[in-house]
Amino acid sequence: MSGLLTALLEDIRVEYVARMQANGCTEPYVTAERLCHEKLFLETDKLAEIIEQDPTLLAARAGDLIMNRQESENPSVGVIICSNILAAALEGLLAVAVEREWLEVDEDGSVLVDEEELSLDTQYSIDVDYSTSDTAKRNIALGGTSQMSQIFAAAESAFIDALQENTREKDAYQLALDISSDFSVFAPEDISPLIAENPLLLGLRPEDLIDEDLFEGDPPAGLIISAHLTRMMLHQMLELGVEHGALALDSSGHIVVPDDPEDPPTLH
Repeated sequence: MSGLLTALLEDIRVEYVARMQANGCTEPYVTAERLCHEKLFLETDKLAEIIEQDPTLLAARAGDLIMNRQESENPSVGVIICSNILAAALEGLLAVAVEREWLEVDEDGSVLVDEEELSLDTQYSIDVDYSTSDTAKRNIALGGTSQMSQIFAAAESAFIDALQENTREKDAYQLALDISSDFSVFAPEDISPLIAENPLLLGLRPEDLIDEDLFEGDPPAGLIISAHLTRMMLHQMLELGVEHGALALDSSGHIVVPDDPEDPPTLH
């Protein structure tokens, strides 16, 4: 686990105990839940730093963890990851409540929560804005070649070479599909440096980019980023295809693709 995250969760545990003692040790579940929602929807740059320390967080899925109806419909990568961190933190606080006898467990070890607490309307607002990042602004201002631009440049170079060497076994559209798939970034340890460099990636949302049959319609956070980067890469190569005369535009200015192109690369 990230050292930053470990320290943060310990601070929350200390604050939970203090809040419970201040309110007469009542409402242990709601107090824990409210505290987690207040503290664990982390701002963009801090979350990016935590992910850089622990890329496995990119395996997180939304599931039914997001307690905000509007956000749960098409959650951002940042919200998905924070919701999973929150769920783990809440479990830890409930363990503290059991240890201090504020809550009990049944014979199976499940935590027993008062029905009145569970019946409360627990819609929590999510105020964090993953479309802003001081780190991203600073890196843009510094200039230089980013890791992401290096990946895209390598893909574009491979595409141009393929166009020049192509013996017409494949059309330019299929070449673009193949190369965008080849250069896609899927592994969490490969995605996390890109997030550290540009935390705005945490604001990306599924946007129907991933087949509903994959992951039961609940893709991992990292795969959402992969899908967006793959689409961006494909679009750039198609534009290169037009520039090199390998693809045409229709009367509306849209790129003409084959009537029956092979299936696009499968994200998994």
